[in-house]
Amino acid sequence: MTVRDGTGQITILYFNQPYLLQKFKPGAFFYFRGVVRQRGKQLILEQPAVYTREEYQALADTLWPVYSLTKGLTNRMITGCIRQTLKQIILPDEYLPEYILKSEELCSIREAFQGIHFPQNFDEAARARKRLVFDELFLFVYMIRRQKGYSEQIPNHYPMPVGTEAEKVLHNLPYTLTKPQLRTLQEVFIDLESPYAMNRLIQGDVGSGKTIIALLALCKCAENGYQGAFMAPTEVLAQQHMEYFCRMMAEHGLPFRPVLLVGSMTAAQKKEAYRQIKTGEVNLVIGTHAVIQEKVVFKNLALVITDEQHRFGVRQRESLGQKSEYPHVLVMSATPIPRSLAIILYGDMNLSVIDELPGGRLPRKNCVITASSRPASWRFLEKEVRNGHQAYVICPMVDSSEREDNRLENVVDYCASLKDALPSDIRIEYLHGKMRPALKKQIMDSYYAHEIDILVSTTVIEVGINVPNATVMMVENAERFGLAALHQLRGRVGRGPDQSYCIFVASNDDEKTMKRLNILNQSNDGFFIAEEDLKLRGPGDLFGIQQSGDLHFELADIYQDAGLLKRCSELVEELMTRDPDLALEEHQGLKSVFQSGVFNCLDFRTI
Repeated sequence: MTVRDGTGQITILYFNQPYLLQKFKPGAFFYFRGVVRQRGKQLILEQPAVYTREEYQALADTLWPVYSLTKGLTNRMITGCIRQTLKQIILPDEYLPEYILKSEELCSIREAFQGIHFPQNFDEAARARKRLVFDELFLFVYMIRRQKGYSEQIPNHYPMPVGTEAEKVLHNLPYTLTKPQLRTLQEVFIDLESPYAMNRLIQGDVGSGKTIIALLALCKCAENGYQGAFMAPTEVLAQQHMEYFCRMMAEHGLPFRPVLLVGSMTAAQKKEAYRQIKTGEVNLVIGTHAVIQEKVVFKNLALVITDEQHRFGVRQRESLGQKSEYPHVLVMSATPIPRSLAIILYGDMNLSVIDELPGGRLPRKNCVITASSRPASWRFLEKEVRNGHQAYVICPMVDSSEREDNRLENVVDYCASLKDALPSDIRIEYLHGKMRPALKKQIMDSYYAHEIDILVSTTVIEVGINVPNATVMMVENAERFGLAALHQLRGRVGRGPDQSYCIFVASNDDEKTMKRLNILNQSNDGFFIAEEDLKLRGPGDLFGIQQSGDLHFELADIYQDAGLLKRCSELVEELMTRDPDLALEEHQGLKSVFQSGVFNCLDFRTI
């Protein structure tokens, strides 16, 4: 149909909704809302939301929630369900003590639940968010402090005094470990031989060499007759680590009998893996979170090494304790978190820092451009491909249907545009998280084998992917990501001997945006980047900027809410000094929350 508003006309299209013929009559008045597209000289509005005059007036000057959607759900449907639910359910009683509510100027928990969905104004939305973020961080820090005391008391059921095989590998490596690597390795070995179970975090920048530490620790574990497990955040990475461990086993004669365990394996393959693990035929299990599922029974699991996305809380360690007597836990993190925040977030763990990159790698060259310079950057991609190298291009969206904001680049359309712009002999494919695991693996295998020259992807490739031949990382809509996320992404290049390049494309040349992105030009040091990000990200940004890393909270952001995180840490310390068992009357609400298990998820937010 054609509609007019006094300034012009536009064509509106609806599909497969014949009943609308009865609704839209000539001369009727409606409000339409949607994305306007141009076809030739004609303006088109497809499937817009529609409101009567009365409906629109009721919505005018109000805030309207926007929810994450999936196929078959609309924002209006979810909004209606939430509104109805808030009317029907009994919201929880207040559990924070009155003195905390007053000193921190927090609204009640009931006001927060209402205000986060249907605030009357931005101030109310901000108050609601502050309360929910406070709860998330306060309860998280409290559980971390409790877990530290718990972890320090676990005896070492798996002492590992023997380490000759690990020493042999160390001496036969074609390179020399850096001083921070050697220091970290010594700390890990001391833990494995100490009276108490290891609970250690290795924090190291991208490419700093954490995986070799893991391999040597698992080697020591196997040499002492125990089983070890290595958990990766994705199946692609698990497969990559399996290949790495097998290659090292062949080159150095390591005492590994490895098996892969991931979700996409067939039932028969999983059953055989379970059998081998239970009988002890294998002493190294490499996989995703499938490694700690209930069906997996170990014979003598002594060491679990995980990526930060699989960080263990108390109950995960208890569940592992049922599989074996509380194994050693080693967590590896490449997320560049400022040390001031890391001390709080990882207060339950002993911390090792690898703050030096291995020698022989050239520093990455970085540049920040706007969309107008994109054609030149595409020519640069072609030049690198002609020189025998590969490249990544990162887009924030999967396809055009994912978001109404058509200023954001999406993987599917961008890949098509890049194929049109570059010569046909340049092999370009795309990858995103919505693909089937088998297809993702197939594409990554092709990229590893250099059957693909340019991979257009979402941030699914940000963690751990290792293709030394890739020399260019280009990120579209770079301002949509946190600096830590961008630093993680550029860690995918510069992993070989050749010069590597990072191109960050901003949607605009806003002074604040360019100043922030230009920090990436100043340094390749992830910890410096994290500190600068912390300075720039203030509490005034209600909706935040997409942040990478593996400490994902529901609402909290460790950069935006750094001040609140530090304050929660102070309050938890005061609470545990004053009333460690929550025995006082004013703390009974908190005690009931922890006992009820309502916030158990906060204990393992990062699993």
